[in-house]
Amino acid sequence: MPPFGRPPAYARPVLRILDARTGDPVAAAPARRGLTRVEAHAHGLDLTALRVLLTADLLVRALELGGTPVWTTLDAPHRNAELRAAAATLSIRPFEDGRDLASGLGEAQAIHIVAQEGGRVPAEGPVMAVAPARWTRARSGPSPSGDAPGPSSDPGSVQETEPPSGAFLAPPPDDPVSPPAAPLADPAALRLALLSVPRGAPVRLDRAVLDGAAQRLARWRGAAAGWARQPSRPVPGEVRARLRDAWEDDLDLPAVLEVLRDVESDRHLPDGARFETFVYADRLLALDLSSALGSPA
Repeated sequence: MPPFGRPPAYARPVLRILDARTGDPVAAAPARRGLTRVEAHAHGLDLTALRVLLTADLLVRALELGGTPVWTTLDAPHRNAELRAAAATLSIRPFEDGRDLASGLGEAQAIHIVAQEGGRVPAEGPVMAVAPARWTRARSGPSPSGDAPGPSSDPGSVQETEPPSGAFLAPPPDDPVSPPAAPLADPAALRLALLSVPRGAPVRLDRAVLDGAAQRLARWRGAAAGWARQPSRPVPGEVRARLRDAWEDDLDLPAVLEVLRDVESDRHLPDGARFETFVYADRLLALDLSSALGSPA
């Protein structure tokens, strides 16, 4: 299959998600201009809860890119403030406090984001289920992209662990008697690592995974800064179509990242078009891919 196919035949793409309640795909915004409420349900302070909030953030960004107004709320009865602070560190946009704040605003439907394990499924509305995310001291498997070791979705025989409260954003030390791990130097590396695994597959992270994600981010940011020095060119239509096809198909973020890898390596694309592609995709990914602009060559 060629890296870039023909654009889809339809004129108005629709973001569809897999409803965990029924197992069927449903439109995330059945009324094109109607308000959609996205409600994240998190009942702890761990990586799984953070992955729930990240999924909600990505859904909101994808809906807004399609022109759908969105109202986002958070149901987190335990350690709400700490979870919100951790989410902000990962560039997850703020959530409103209450469920009923959007009443009277023409809400079309509510979509609920829950954890696969232990999450309470709301009585009504489509449900997006998020698989667990855990830290492990075992080294993860090689990345399919060849960049560096990638997050593992294979249960295997790994030693799972969670750092002490307040440090759960950083991997645990290899030595169990060492002090808690230091805060992440670049939280976007954790965001990228979580985006690299399909939402329905469990994630097991370790220091090698974060290092690999940080290296990929540094490479992409440096490349984008170099491309930005060339004349701007529009995002090619077939590339834009591939990106939208990916995120409108149940938020397939690994497929979005694959498009960026193809764009990075395609020497036939003008540098200006590659830069604009990365900026366009980053409206969804929120990885700050243009942060190196203006830095010395």
